[in-house]
Amino acid sequence: MKKLDTRMIITLGLLVAIEIVLSRFFSIQAWNFKITLSFVPIVVAGMLYGAIPAGIAGLLSDFLGALLFPSGMFFPGFTLTAFLTGVIWGLFLYKKQTTARILAAVLVNQVLCSLLLRSLWLSILYSSPYAALVAGRVVQCCINGPIQFFVIGLIGASLKRIKKGAAA
Repeated sequence: MKKLDTRMIITLGLLVAIEIVLSRFFSIQAWNFKITLSFVPIVVAGMLYGAIPAGIAGLLSDFLGALLFPSGMFFPGFTLTAFLTGVIWGLFLYKKQTTARILAAVLVNQVLCSLLLRSLWLSILYSSPYAALVAGRVVQCCINGPIQFFVIGLIGASLKRIKKGAAA
């Protein structure tokens, strides 16, 4: 993890704010289904700063988003999942974004966080059968997975160009 400095705090704060806006206002969602690009700011945090800062950005964006713009009852399981999602992005994508790492990050996040954990939290929260929720959320993962893979590839390539331009 990089040393905490002013630039990092400001950048993470901006990424948290962008995530909240994308998640709360620019997404397609139902009670058990969500298609969004809100993963982008947390991915960028993971690429720039690593697992723990990205996890904290995910945690803060979920908590502050629920506090400022509630879309239902606050449930800490979703916040834990948001933290884990950021940690996974950071573990796989910090400093090195190969096709294999991007694919692994997307697969782990889609299966562990989106499919299994979020289905568990929805099952607990709404007293719905877990297996039925998992089955229904497979479609969401099949839509979000390729979108995430493609977008993260573009972000990685853009960050490389930006770093090359800054070094020149």
